[in-house]
Amino acid sequence: MKLLRVGTTGAERPALLDADGTLRDLTGLVPDIDGALLADGAALARVRAAAEAGELPVLDAAGLRTGPPVARIGKVVCIGLNYHDHARETGAAVPEEPIIFLKAPDTVVGPDDTVLVPRGAEKTDWEVELAVVIGRTARYLPDDDAARAAVAGYAVAHDVSERAFQIERGGQWDKGKNCETFNPLGPWLVTADEVPDPQALGLRLWVNGELKQRGTTAEQIFPVAEVVRYVSHFMTLYPGDVINTGTPAGVAMGQPEPKPYLRAGDVVELEIDGLGRQRQQLKDA
Repeated sequence: MKLLRVGTTGAERPALLDADGTLRDLTGLVPDIDGALLADGAALARVRAAAEAGELPVLDAAGLRTGPPVARIGKVVCIGLNYHDHARETGAAVPEEPIIFLKAPDTVVGPDDTVLVPRGAEKTDWEVELAVVIGRTARYLPDDDAARAAVAGYAVAHDVSERAFQIERGGQWDKGKNCETFNPLGPWLVTADEVPDPQALGLRLWVNGELKQRGTTAEQIFPVAEVVRYVSHFMTLYPGDVINTGTPAGVAMGQPEPKPYLRAGDVVELEIDGLGRQRQQLKDA
């Protein structure tokens, strides 16, 4: 299923995109797309049955904003340097274990919402990423099969980053990762049954119409199941939590000088096979 949330910020309603590309209203079945729903197999089964039976009301998509596909996210866990080609372009050593950092849940915005360039920013960068959405409580997962069973679905994420804040201002990466609007998510949460192999997905990103990133999750150093299993040994994952699994080569930081960092007025578009497409215009904060 392709689950999504539509409407104005803070007043989104749950919806489903059916096999014909028609937007369907879920408000008669579920209150929202959130961790509670993702952990409720019976509720998800009712949604699936109603969709297959054609019983869901049609929503007029014209002019309707798409919000983040998951509400009330508990945490956004991120994996750094998780693609072989990205490590090569930045001159970094391939990590022996996954690099973990966190983004605040309030960085999450809709897939086409405005991204704000922070005040004082010098090196705002792009990163297309596969996001994993957790569907059951996961702690100390024993193996990859258990990790895969904990995944509710997948989405497109844009891990916007301010490199000067991240690298040149001391401390941890958090300064350059947690600026407002720095995690567009969606458009859809695609349930795991529709993504048979998360290691066979193409990722692409354009800036002002120019292709900047073209990669594949096959290049991940630590595959999705290993990432979920690994993270569960350092923190408890709850339904509705999100894991951004890293970005392939092609970021601005890896380009020759002068590096083409983002500025107000730029337009970024990104997509992942089967998971939808995002578009953001940048403005000054």
